[in-house]
Amino acid sequence: MGRGLVGVHLTGVALIGRSALKISSSMMSTLSQTKEVFRRAEAVCFDVDSTVIKEEGIDELAKFCGVGDAVTEMTRKAMGGTMTFKTALTERLSIIRCSREQVNKLITDHPPQLTPGIGELVDRLHQRNIKVFLISGGFRCIVEHVATQLNIPLDHVYANRLKFYFNGEYAGFDESQLTAESGGKGKVISMLKEKYGFKTVVMIGDGATDAEACPPASAFIGFGGNVVRQQVKEKSSWYVTSFGEMLKELEKI
Repeated sequence: MGRGLVGVHLTGVALIGRSALKISSSMMSTLSQTKEVFRRAEAVCFDVDSTVIKEEGIDELAKFCGVGDAVTEMTRKAMGGTMTFKTALTERLSIIRCSREQVNKLITDHPPQLTPGIGELVDRLHQRNIKVFLISGGFRCIVEHVATQLNIPLDHVYANRLKFYFNGEYAGFDESQLTAESGGKGKVISMLKEKYGFKTVVMIGDGATDAEACPPASAFIGFGGNVVRQQVKEKSSWYVTSFGEMLKELEKI
């Protein structure tokens, strides 16, 4: 795969540099193609941690519970693609072992901080009748709070569910959720395409689990506004560091 390119689910002829190459869904995309797919998308799916919000939710929870350093390093490995997501999630949560009370207090005392420009971008997408979804390897209790701030319906949220015993102590997480495993975001997108009949779906995010969702996503846009992951940047035909860049692209319609 060429440096700086990522797959786009299109068929036809693509101009790459000065060469015309026939492409299939498994081939690579140019910057102009990715922008075109974004402009005509029927649905846009956002990662949440370090994309829609400034922080990694699980890292913030770990800090709140006093085990921040150990968990932050594991998150870095997971986002860089050096261990499976499910393994990283299991190990991190086994260290944190947060109670329901701690999670609720985190959301109250340290609510997620939205990345600048995300509110305006989501509003513009909604104005254009483009459906917006949040697909996160983070926790639904936190992601729902973010969705409410952005006027995104809660049934457009796909994230992991923490489980607690009757006394509020940590009991694990729901391993049946698609987002609990590597490749889960792609499975969610496949499900959305089948459920709603979407033909063109764009995935936006900062991590390896976001990039690997294309295909079945029609295109992937790498986001580096909060953290730049070099592996992801190199795989992205369109890599942005602010949501304003995408907002400007929508104005071309």
